[in-house]
Amino acid sequence: MRLILGSGSPRRSELLAQIGVVADLIRPPDIDEAPLKGELPRPYCSRIAREKALAVESAPEDLVLAADTTVALGRRIFGKPEDAGEAAAFLHALSGRRHRVVTAVVVRKGARVWERDVMSVVRMKHLSNLEVNAYLDSGDWHGKAGGYSIQGPAGAFIPWISGSYTGIVGLPIAETAGLLQAAGYPVFRRAA
Repeated sequence: MRLILGSGSPRRSELLAQIGVVADLIRPPDIDEAPLKGELPRPYCSRIAREKALAVESAPEDLVLAADTTVALGRRIFGKPEDAGEAAAFLHALSGRRHRVVTAVVVRKGARVWERDVMSVVRMKHLSNLEVNAYLDSGDWHGKAGGYSIQGPAGAFIPWISGSYTGIVGLPIAETAGLLQAAGYPVFRRAA
């Protein structure tokens, strides 16, 4: 059985490696990630993760692992910013407030699907213009939901979380290990 990671995220590969899981293949799917009109953050995140898993080409005996992370402030979905201006707008909107980070994980084998989503709450401190501009200059916001990554320099902006740190990074490890085991993947192998 091959494990195919339906994500080009190096963070997801690193998180899997923490539990001794290395994907046999990496095949990031190309799907439209635009929210549907009126779609709420949690169902949106689950739908995108499922669509990613279904879009990855695989043999019937292969396992496909896909995930999506969404930052939400109320009903508003903060995706990956298109440019520094949008990243700045995201950071200013999140500044001094609590927001949710939802990560949905899907494991697929043929037509069978196992899925789970994990929601965490994050509080961002009040950010000065100097802090926002310095962070934007770092370039760390590129490709990050909500325009920041907790594991990078923006970690200094996050004094409090409730939930899964690895889920906020992009792949909740405990839940992912459970899904892989449910699908028959030997996560915890004994050394020969």
